[in-house]
Amino acid sequence: MIEVIRGWRDLPADQRGAAVAIGAFDGVHRGHQAVIAGAREAASRLGVPLAVVSFAPHPRRWFQPDAAPFGLMTPGQMARALEPLGVDRLYLLPFDGEMAAMTDEQFARDVLGEGLGIAHAAVGFDFTFGKGRTGSPEALRRYGETAGFTVSVAERLDDADGLKLSSSAVREALKAGDMTRAAAILGRPFAVEGEVIHGDKRGRTIGVPTANVSLGGYMRPAYGVYATRTRLPDGRVIDGVANLGVRPMYPTEDPLLEVWLFDFNEELYGQVVETELVAFLRGELKFDSLDALKVRIDQDAGDARAALHQWRVGEAPARPPAP
Repeated sequence: MIEVIRGWRDLPADQRGAAVAIGAFDGVHRGHQAVIAGAREAASRLGVPLAVVSFAPHPRRWFQPDAAPFGLMTPGQMARALEPLGVDRLYLLPFDGEMAAMTDEQFARDVLGEGLGIAHAAVGFDFTFGKGRTGSPEALRRYGETAGFTVSVAERLDDADGLKLSSSAVREALKAGDMTRAAAILGRPFAVEGEVIHGDKRGRTIGVPTANVSLGGYMRPAYGVYATRTRLPDGRVIDGVANLGVRPMYPTEDPLLEVWLFDFNEELYGQVVETELVAFLRGELKFDSLDALKVRIDQDAGDARAALHQWRVGEAPARPPAP
């Protein structure tokens, strides 16, 4: 299991000396995976652990505290996405006032060199760091010569079809409800993880009980109905259909993900589940009655089953291999 370390000061020897990939890595998409591949090559060559250096909260949240939610994953999801890539450690460094005020040289010297004692740093071609984002890959190389670590830079990686592999491109796809494009960039379907909370239980009255999860810090994908797959705490994965949004018929103050799990009747309140949004089926609608809503939900369920079947048929090309 990947080791998560939430700091950079006074680390024991066995938590130092790794080859690291540095970045926000929100989404751990295929472009991020190319950076991690550079760190993995160095780790193998140098005989040291492979690690990722990221930040919590995301630096953007620190500098823009009132910005709309934009997250693509939780720290727990990040750790799980990194593990299959061979990552041994995840350094989740606190991005606070001290970190925000560091110059690029201070970050390289104090955090990477003295704090983490890294052997190698892998970064993307557009990597910036330090106060005012003045640091560049070239500057990091210079600082590394003094601090005792080497640096590699991953060039921009685009899909063979010209698909931009970036977190912003994922967000654009999700906003448009283009789950195929989002999954092609991520290398897997976008997923929302959270605790199942109590709702108004109106769905139970029409035979459609839902597992409700707050969107929290996740960016808001297109509001509407999705074909879904939900991973339960015990590892089971259940197909379903979900509404994501504010429910025009019974408005909610904050958007919710409400998932109807097919052929499932167990209680999930208080449990943490992860729901993949596999396909966008339609936008949110307002209905005249519960009966009309139930008719449309039954239709949505059939559409979701069909979409999930089609997704499985095309699963291999829809999930590009990691670089």
